[in-house]
Amino acid sequence: MDLSRLRNIISRYCAGEENWVDSRTVYIGHKEPPPGAEAYIPQRYPDNRIVSSKYTSWNFIPKNLFEQFRRIANFYFLVIFLVQLIIDTPTSPVTSGLPLFFVITVTAIKQGYEDWLRHRADCSINECPVDVVQRGKVARTQSQELRVGDIVVVKEDETFPCDLILLSSSRQDGTCYVTTTSLDGESSHKTYYAIPDTMAFRTEREVDSLHATIECEQPQPDLYKFVGRIHIYKDKDEPVARPLGAENLLLRGATLKNTQHIYAAAIYTGMETKMALNYQSKSQKRSAVEKSMNAFLIVYLCILISKAVINTVLKYAWQWSPDRDEPWYNHRTENERQRHVVIRAFTDFLAFTVLFNYIIPVSMYVTVEMQKFLGSYFITWDEEMFDEELGEGAQVNTSDLNEELGQVEYVFTDKTGTLTENNMEFIECCVDGNVYIPHAICNGQILSAASSIDMIDSSPGGYRREHEDLFFRALCLCHTVQVKEEETVDGIKRGIHQGRPTSFYISSSPDEVALVEGMKRLGYTYLRLKDNYMEILNKDDEIERFELLHVLNFDSVRRRMSVIVRASSGEYLLFCKGADSAIFPLVVSGKLEQVKARVEQNAVEGLRTLCVAYKRLSEVEYRAACRHLTEAKLALQDREQRLAEAYDVLERDFVLLGATAVEDRLQEKAADTIESLHKAGIKVWVLTGDKMETAAATCYASKLFRRSTQILELTKKRTEEQSLHDVLFELNRTVLRQRSISGLSVDCLDFGLIIDGATLSAVLKPKQEVAGHGNYREIFLEICRNCSAVLCCRMAPLQKAQIVKLIKASKEHPITLAVGDGANDVSMILEAHVGIGIMGKEGRQAARNSDYAIPKFKHLKKMLLVHGHYYYIRIAELVQYFFYKNVCFIFPQFLYQFFCGFSQQPLYDTAYLTLYNISFTSLPILLYSLVEQHVTVETLKREPSLYRDIAKNSLLRWPVFLYWTCLGVFDAVIFFFGAYFLFDNTTFTSNGQLMTTNTQMMFGNWTFGTLVFTVLVFTVTLKLALDTRHWTWINHFVIWGSLLFYVIFSLLWGGIIWPFLNYQRMYYVFMQMLSSGPAWLSIILLITVSLLPDVIKKVLCRAMCPTATERAQDHDVLARDVAAAQLAPGRSYKGASTARSSPLQFAGVETLSLRRSDPLPRKLLAHLAEGGRAELRSCMLRLSGAGIAYYAPGPETSV
Repeated sequence: MDLSRLRNIISRYCAGEENWVDSRTVYIGHKEPPPGAEAYIPQRYPDNRIVSSKYTSWNFIPKNLFEQFRRIANFYFLVIFLVQLIIDTPTSPVTSGLPLFFVITVTAIKQGYEDWLRHRADCSINECPVDVVQRGKVARTQSQELRVGDIVVVKEDETFPCDLILLSSSRQDGTCYVTTTSLDGESSHKTYYAIPDTMAFRTEREVDSLHATIECEQPQPDLYKFVGRIHIYKDKDEPVARPLGAENLLLRGATLKNTQHIYAAAIYTGMETKMALNYQSKSQKRSAVEKSMNAFLIVYLCILISKAVINTVLKYAWQWSPDRDEPWYNHRTENERQRHVVIRAFTDFLAFTVLFNYIIPVSMYVTVEMQKFLGSYFITWDEEMFDEELGEGAQVNTSDLNEELGQVEYVFTDKTGTLTENNMEFIECCVDGNVYIPHAICNGQILSAASSIDMIDSSPGGYRREHEDLFFRALCLCHTVQVKEEETVDGIKRGIHQGRPTSFYISSSPDEVALVEGMKRLGYTYLRLKDNYMEILNKDDEIERFELLHVLNFDSVRRRMSVIVRASSGEYLLFCKGADSAIFPLVVSGKLEQVKARVEQNAVEGLRTLCVAYKRLSEVEYRAACRHLTEAKLALQDREQRLAEAYDVLERDFVLLGATAVEDRLQEKAADTIESLHKAGIKVWVLTGDKMETAAATCYASKLFRRSTQILELTKKRTEEQSLHDVLFELNRTVLRQRSISGLSVDCLDFGLIIDGATLSAVLKPKQEVAGHGNYREIFLEICRNCSAVLCCRMAPLQKAQIVKLIKASKEHPITLAVGDGANDVSMILEAHVGIGIMGKEGRQAARNSDYAIPKFKHLKKMLLVHGHYYYIRIAELVQYFFYKNVCFIFPQFLYQFFCGFSQQPLYDTAYLTLYNISFTSLPILLYSLVEQHVTVETLKREPSLYRDIAKNSLLRWPVFLYWTCLGVFDAVIFFFGAYFLFDNTTFTSNGQLMTTNTQMMFGNWTFGTLVFTVLVFTVTLKLALDTRHWTWINHFVIWGSLLFYVIFSLLWGGIIWPFLNYQRMYYVFMQMLSSGPAWLSIILLITVSLLPDVIKKVLCRAMCPTATERAQDHDVLARDVAAAQLAPGRSYKGASTARSSPLQFAGVETLSLRRSDPLPRKLLAHLAEGGRAELRSCMLRLSGAGIAYYAPGPETSV
């Protein structure tokens, strides 16, 4: 039998309905349904405990170890450690085990502490007190003991302990007000409604007498969707079924406001609540730096294996002669001689692998994690990214992508609330072509609020007056605005005017508030909703009452909302407002052309427009509509689809009334931010649901498009005139022709592309092959690559994510960033490499789901151009430096095998092997990666083009990686052979020991290794010191402190007989080495020779072909020197640019030569201190690759 058929049979048998698989039944108060009603099937649901922690006390160690050893580097070192334990290897297992233990322990402590904090937070939530109704009385219990079906009492300002269905409220109309700040960040009061049949319950005894069951969908994470129905049993009558929707569901984490108390039934508890389902982890994002690290790691792993193979082959080649079987100090046992040669070769291969395994930097991963974790605090601590209005600063939700902020090539941004303030102001409305502007000025006089400026049709008449009234009534009735008399927010009372309480409007949509307030200024005031009646004060100061029958809620697919009301005359009216594209096709009468012209004009000016229409319903039509809506609302399966079908039946054959225009101002410094991003080489795309004209006006205002930009349109209107194929090829030819004409010219034509959602859907259709040219996607991408900016309008949320995914998957694989402020932006934020949420007025869904959150769009400039730049520079240096210092560390060990008969003799002592990466060289690079500033913050903000220097992972490309590796090999050769030649001439002392004749040091392999190691530690540390440009006291402390620690440790390690060591091969070695004067000279010489090539290379590159960053560094140095000279007492010093030169001249006679390394003010002030009297009022400075030039007219002065 087919499994699906079997499942359906079982579901029908158990639930009595074919499509009942995805639902649950909840018995309110745990009461069984009356006999004969339905089968009572007890169901088990989770308790109300919230568990956000990963570990428990008994599974922490195994689970954490399993997770850590899933990382390649950790697993590799574990294998090396086990090999050292199993076979006889040249180094102690401690050398691999101790660093691995350190890494695992530090990571485990960090993760364990974070999990302990989660445990503590869980306990505080789970143990908070909750009131429940039991046997007609209120009982106090803990939150974790709540069960599905319990009736909960929640008082004002308390938080809902689980997901609840509202049964009754202390308010007469059965409503309650709720804030969902902790869920989506919206601080406005939302209205929720009790079930009509239970809203009259006022006491615990009445609520406890309720006999009902709830059938609803299984838990799912969508905060704004809920489908269910309640069956209420009254005596022996048939149960009454009522629909349940999102307006009846109170979510865990929300707070009750302006309502004394409510009674509600627990529907989802614990980890099944919507809040808990939304806190599940998102997909892991990996940065380009992490991918480069893994690629470099594979290369070094291959180098390690190659070294081991080479040494193994050469060992057996060297031992092929019988007289060189084994060194005298390393004879094999008889068992080892009898083993098969393959087994012996494999064992030797493993031994060499263990000997050279330190080329893989295990501590690099810990250092990178610490750098990312600690570095993320610099974003949260940034005072320039703190917003006084919100009282919040930037937030870091994940620190794994810090350096990715410095690699962004595409920015995808929403428009409303991101580029604009989302603070709507009503500008005008148009009724049948007549424009109404509140408090308009006409001929020097201020018109009354309800006056109109007749732009098109000035003919008076009853028809016009009727449509005016209907239009104003429609906007006063078709909304979800709430009226507040008075409200206290953070101790400040709102809604009080001149000592008297006045009403004000609140809504989750700023557009609706702006429209209702605009109607108030035009003479029609929405008063309140009471007992399901909406009250309006018209311009004749008469109160009109309309019974609210149905609300057809707004959704992003229909792009409109409607209400069905009944007037006092008994007439049924359906008012609808929505986007012009959603209203115009449904209109059958009205002045369509006049209204459309005004809408287009307002859109060009950047105003947000909505159209308003209505229709009258007969009694028969209303009854049929009511029946369809009720059936759709009661459906548990496909409720949204059935409601959409019912809405489509109602929302047609409209009479067009007019349109509105509201203004959404551009955010502060939004244009400056976009201009800076363009200069940084970042392409900015705007993805919005607004109409093309409105979005285009905003793009011009925000400097995304310039007046010189040639706009290319790929819209539905154009594709109706031409085929999509022809339009795409025409646009492609246009951009390619211009590119071929301009060539390498800087003044090439700037293109901007506008595409709408309908055309994008056609472009993105899969496998739509075009003869000889692939598919439409590739042509579209080719057009976009040649455009400096792209505007995508009329976009659905899913299409935004599709655009981001399309660019991510293109052949260049660029790094993408998405920024938005609303729930409709979450999909693209999750899709992009880096997601940034704006803490806007559309809630906090975007901020909660993002990697980073910022208060305003303007903060994106510093986030990318400063923080991103610094993070990438720092971590790139950290990664390259780690590989470099490990090559320097292990390559001498490889060379040493050629001089010890490939006997696997280690060059360094066990303590040095263990502590090299942990203690001696780890802190300086960690601090460098946290505080280094190669150029100042002001320079990065002033010169956005510096961002181009680090684009496309430029500091971690293969040529740079090979340079660092070759530099490490060169330094290692200098260390080894420099020390080797110091031991070249040896003589026997009187006690039989070898002594070098040129350094007078006792000769031995540990002395040789210690000398190499000393030069190594000092060289790699000083290399980092030379790379450091931003010096602070902590830099000095860590760098020189690390070197001092090495010296002190070596003195103690070799100067004391440690009782816990069986043998002490390093005893007195370090002190004896330092007692030799030539050894000191040799160490200094080797360090100098090792560092010299890198210094020469940097000087030559800086002089001959300086990068933009290096020129900026020179500018910073000059600026600091000029500032220092200006602060000198009694001296006046001013600078300006002149021609390229390098001398300092006074009156064209005397010359004071300056090198780049000479600080200008110091030399200049020294000259003045010797009696110079040059006039410096018109001095001029020029900083160039050749040096610093200074010119000043004045009397001749001797120098």
